[in-house]
Amino acid sequence: MPFKALKLSDSVLRGVQAAGYTDPTPIQLRAIPAVLTGGDLIASAQTGTGKTAAFALPILTRLGNHGRVRVLVLEPTRELAAQVETAFHDFARFTDLRTVAIFGGVGYGHQRTELKRGVDIIVATPGRLMDYLKERTISLQDISILVLDEVDRMLDMGFLPVVRDIISRCPRERQTLFFSATVPPEIAAVASFALRNPTKVEIGVARSVVASVNHALYPVAAEQKFDLLEALLAKIEFDSVLVFSRTKHGADKIARRLKAANHSVAVLHANRSQNQRIEALAGFKSGKYEVMVATDIAARGIDVAGISHVINYDVPEKPEDYVHRIGRTGRAQAVGDAFTLVTPENAGDIRDIQRFIGAKIPELRLEGFDYKAFAARPQQAEPQRPRGSLPGQIRHKGSFNRYRGRR
Repeated sequence: MPFKALKLSDSVLRGVQAAGYTDPTPIQLRAIPAVLTGGDLIASAQTGTGKTAAFALPILTRLGNHGRVRVLVLEPTRELAAQVETAFHDFARFTDLRTVAIFGGVGYGHQRTELKRGVDIIVATPGRLMDYLKERTISLQDISILVLDEVDRMLDMGFLPVVRDIISRCPRERQTLFFSATVPPEIAAVASFALRNPTKVEIGVARSVVASVNHALYPVAAEQKFDLLEALLAKIEFDSVLVFSRTKHGADKIARRLKAANHSVAVLHANRSQNQRIEALAGFKSGKYEVMVATDIAARGIDVAGISHVINYDVPEKPEDYVHRIGRTGRAQAVGDAFTLVTPENAGDIRDIQRFIGAKIPELRLEGFDYKAFAARPQQAEPQRPRGSLPGQIRHKGSFNRYRGRR
């Protein structure tokens, strides 16, 4: 079904076409008609499936023309708020509707100016929005559509009390939309007072890895992790690589060593200033930086087309974060590769991840890499392809090919 069959307005359809969208994704097919009816909705789908357009397009259609502030979208991080604001701007380019992003880490000047000009849609993080509400710069009395995006992430970050306060300031007669990658039981506590007879849309299995991502484990001793990272970057044929570290200090250290090895590198974590984070994301998107090293703040805060590889330098703390991290590649029907560097100390974490996704992740060794620390442990260089299976190829330089290993 094409977008034009979803009863979106002509001006919004022009924006969709100008943004390069062709066919709607499953979450868009299910959610857009539901939002257009005006009823409440809980929608869950994996990261990278197009959830932003699933609520932005019908909201813009319902608003019609510029007026007062009628839509509030809550986001857990400033990166997400900025990206969702950009999406609204892109889709609304042939309308007179205005959007502003409200988040911390930057001054109030530009945000106040935009609010005074008059906006229809506010995309905000809870903390900065409460600042404006307390000083009465913003009123929510005319909000007719309330969106809580990445609800599970918002609850993980401890925003529930603030979110409750914000919801209580909105009119009781409104449309409320929940969008999330997962639907943990805690969401029911929010839904019970925020939603009325919501329609539920669930696309895919939240625990599964998207089919467009090849993922594998690379066992290595802790003291050889960076050497293996360098060797992988030398072997693989990549467009852009997102490297995940568990800690901010670790991210900075990895970035410094990669820069010393003549890689163009950006860094993204909570200790970076907002201007630094904006510059890092913009440079990564434009190709100025070929590698971005980030903590889990970026797992759901980066929406960059064309990330060809994700490398987990550190195994994530939570199994669900594994799915979110590697979901940064293989987006929009593209094929992506995700590698995880695993030390013997990570054995328990890997078992938890494999149990969570319901699949065993293949283990590989990099051809030509000197595994000095593993010399005493006999290991197979490459897994053998089962009879009757069809191998997939991951993009590598030279003759470095391997079995895709999906089971």
